[in-house]
Amino acid sequence: MAAAAPAIEIPNPGDAVSARILRAITRTPINIVLVVLGAAWLVPTIGLFITSILPASADASAGWWQIFSHPSLATWSNYDALFHNSGLITALKTTAYIAVGNTALVVILGALAGYAFAWLDFPGRDWLFIGVIGLLVVPLQMALIPMFKLYDTFGLFDTWYGIALFHTAFGLPFAVFLLRNFFAGLPKDILESARIDGANEIVIFLRLILPLGLPAIASLAIFQFLWTWNDLLVALTFGQNTTPITVWIAGQLREFGTSIDIIAPASFISLVVPLCVFLAFQRYFVQGLLAGSVK
Repeated sequence: MAAAAPAIEIPNPGDAVSARILRAITRTPINIVLVVLGAAWLVPTIGLFITSILPASADASAGWWQIFSHPSLATWSNYDALFHNSGLITALKTTAYIAVGNTALVVILGALAGYAFAWLDFPGRDWLFIGVIGLLVVPLQMALIPMFKLYDTFGLFDTWYGIALFHTAFGLPFAVFLLRNFFAGLPKDILESARIDGANEIVIFLRLILPLGLPAIASLAIFQFLWTWNDLLVALTFGQNTTPITVWIAGQLREFGTSIDIIAPASFISLVVPLCVFLAFQRYFVQGLLAGSVK
């Protein structure tokens, strides 16, 4: 005699609805906190943008929130005048040269060194990597005076490539540490199969390591670009006539402290570039933070 088939349980739609309602209730406090934090984070940015489109006379009479009661005060004349300012254009170009140049160097050198530390055997590899880790804790301020003397000797002072090289030197330890850990977590069988097929180390690096390591490489590039773009201390130390956007804004603040119609739009332009980079590639930040954490 055949055994009776087990009864099929039909889910109660009311259970699914109640479960969704319960989840919504439990998540509501967290969502409220996140909305409040997000709004608090955006208020200064929104306030800076509104200030940048207000005439100086209107901004001096009241705060930026007057735009909500008098929308006709908004004007783009501040930006029009600013983009005809040769000083700002030169500062933006200098900042782009420094940020893009040193980011490219850090990514290329860091990827090569990370691959060597992860998959190549050479004498003293582990000790050298320990030295790289030790360099992570060296404060940047420690090297300003010694490097200033070195730059003056070799003619690197007051040049954009001198500032870029300084950022490269202090960005490489983190780059090597991050990429080495990520590359070490890649499957070993893939590399061994490539070697069996006759691929040399250069082909393996270009055709396998770089495509597979793209999340960590992209996150490293974003980190390095943001750090360099927002730098003020190094540019002030090693630049005199070479002025990135941060130094240019600081100079305007010292000379024309009340010219908010110049300072506000310049500050917003300086802010919007890294902000757009972060919003466009924020998913790489999580992947970069987790790179090499799990093998």
